[in-house]
Amino acid sequence: MAQKPSIPKGTRDFSPVEITKRNYIFNIIKKSFEIYGFQPIETPSFEKSETLMGKYGEEGDRLIFNILNSGDYLNKVDSNLLESKNSTKVTPKISEKALRYDLTVPFTRYVVQHQNELTLPFKRYQIQPVWRADRPQKGRFREFYQCDADVVGSTSLIQEVEFVQLYDAVFTKLDLTETIIKVNNRKVLSGIAEIIGAKDKLIDFTVALDKLDKIGAEGVTKEMLTKGISEDAIEKVQPLFNFKGSNQEKLIQLKEMLSASEEGLKGVSELQFIVDSIENIGLQSAILDIDVTLARGLNYYTGAIYEVVTNKVKIGSIGGGGRYDDLTSIFGLKDLSGIGISFGLDRIYIVLEELGLFKDLDLPKPKVLFLNYNTENTPNRLKALAILRANGISSEIYPDTATSNKQRQKQFKYLQKREIEFVILDDEIGEELSLKNTKTGKITKGSVGDLLLEIKK
Repeated sequence: MAQKPSIPKGTRDFSPVEITKRNYIFNIIKKSFEIYGFQPIETPSFEKSETLMGKYGEEGDRLIFNILNSGDYLNKVDSNLLESKNSTKVTPKISEKALRYDLTVPFTRYVVQHQNELTLPFKRYQIQPVWRADRPQKGRFREFYQCDADVVGSTSLIQEVEFVQLYDAVFTKLDLTETIIKVNNRKVLSGIAEIIGAKDKLIDFTVALDKLDKIGAEGVTKEMLTKGISEDAIEKVQPLFNFKGSNQEKLIQLKEMLSASEEGLKGVSELQFIVDSIENIGLQSAILDIDVTLARGLNYYTGAIYEVVTNKVKIGSIGGGGRYDDLTSIFGLKDLSGIGISFGLDRIYIVLEELGLFKDLDLPKPKVLFLNYNTENTPNRLKALAILRANGISSEIYPDTATSNKQRQKQFKYLQKREIEFVILDDEIGEELSLKNTKTGKITKGSVGDLLLEIKK
């Protein structure tokens, strides 16, 4: 019995309609990237495991897809190690490569590897799939595309401001208005951890705090307690769970709260620049909002942190990123600052679909179809077809010759379902062509040159 075909959980097939809609999003993002001066690059689908591991925190590392070495990989592992059943120790012996988890770390590796070829500041964009061994759910897949833009080689806060503008520009063009661009700063979080006496628990503190919108204040409190953060420290951080007011009011509160933390005040100053600049410039349709609970859970952020959400569809973040001043040092290149953002294509797709925001998108299709009734006409039709294509006219010939009325009807049904604008009739034998406009019913006869003029009108 034949095996029923299926695909792995967390992956999808895409129909022509879905690809057309996805390309609509891709094209708007790509064009916006280029308007802001970004250049495209691509990196391999998989990297050396050592390139990826340890860059995303403990939770992130667990979601990396490892690739088994080729050949008899178990035969090369010490038998005592295999018998120990310690996967942490065995995995590096049988897997030296892994599918990329995101585009930022591979980009950082690219920058370090090609540093002598780059003109700094280097602005790149990258649109490629990534893989995460996550639990599949709405808007969360194991294989999905990221659309990233990064700048390396500049510490200027102008970059932070431009990324807010870039988010605003893309979502405005997608007609997804009133998106909320949440912003925070890791220095602010470090300052908060410092004043509550939990500086040594910064990563645990930020990872837990970042889950506030998912598990609530009670859940965050429980997680912090399990990570060894004291009840006294958690009590001091409680005001953050209900931090309200305008951006300027929040900045005033943060200055007071972090008055004893030099690092925290530096973070507040950086947020102040972003907020003041955006208030001066204005946004087209997005809303900038300081969210002091935003941490994004990734170890490599050092300054501004972004996350974009929409209240119109319950789906989680549709974009995010931040400043990572020391990420390249993990590959031996120090003092090279970077900042980047990402657009979550798959979630954006779901949002646009649910809100009915996709334009009337045409599937790729020929402008002209040659019917195929008479084999005697085939040489002339193929020659005419080549001329149309050489002149930039998308064209095709129905491949199977009709030998009955039923087969002729099949060709017309194909014409109708594809909604092709022009058809070359094939009722008469000869070199002269008959072109019919399927919308108006007008028939034009003549050489391929005559018909070209009609088609291009």
